[in-house]
Amino acid sequence: MQKVCVITGGSSGIGLSIAHLFHQNNYLVFNLDLSPSEVGVFKACDISDTQQVEQIITNIAKEHTINVLISNAGVHFSGTIENTTEEDFDKVFSINVKGAYAAIKAALPSMKDVNEGAIILMASDQALIAKQNSFAYNLSKASLASMAKTTALDYAQYNIRANAVCPGTIETPLYHKAIDNYCEKSGADKTQVHQEEAALQPLNRLGKPEEVAELVYFLASDKAKFITGSLQVIDGGYTAQ
Repeated sequence: MQKVCVITGGSSGIGLSIAHLFHQNNYLVFNLDLSPSEVGVFKACDISDTQQVEQIITNIAKEHTINVLISNAGVHFSGTIENTTEEDFDKVFSINVKGAYAAIKAALPSMKDVNEGAIILMASDQALIAKQNSFAYNLSKASLASMAKTTALDYAQYNIRANAVCPGTIETPLYHKAIDNYCEKSGADKTQVHQEEAALQPLNRLGKPEEVAELVYFLASDKAKFITGSLQVIDGGYTAQ
């Protein structure tokens, strides 16, 4: 029987690379996103709307066993605690944290029915370390790391594994948007900023979405059957410094 992978935010960047890889390995991929994608079965969804997320995943589960859930949808926001408005804070958490909460909650019954499942949350190196000017985003990614750990412990009895992937600086549309916003506010040169970001990494380059996708696919596979509740860092050595 064909295995099923549900992913949120699978239409661009890391999510698109993940969707491609699972599709290439004969998974039936359901992609919950606002933007359409040619990969898998597209389900238009506002990830910040928990009822919408739960309804779509519940409907998928009525016809398919959900083998893998990848909570990847996320939004970036730069700011200290003083210049993060309550509206900014709510937007970051409604997508990055509440969206993950709704997706996991909706997928668990299907996994419990077959006593098996893999859940992967897309956290960040900021789940492990702090970065300047990143109050709300940093906090949201630390929350996802906690969510992976608690879910792993609560559902180990059902043979359901939960892990968080913690990418460092990966060259994605989200990365470029963040750099563009920074350059617009500061007047910095984008080419120079990009080079400086690469130089900050011990491997002297940014990560690729395809590399993160390979790690996610491994964690979903039987080769990772004894891995749960972990934070899997893929950051070119940045957090080892």
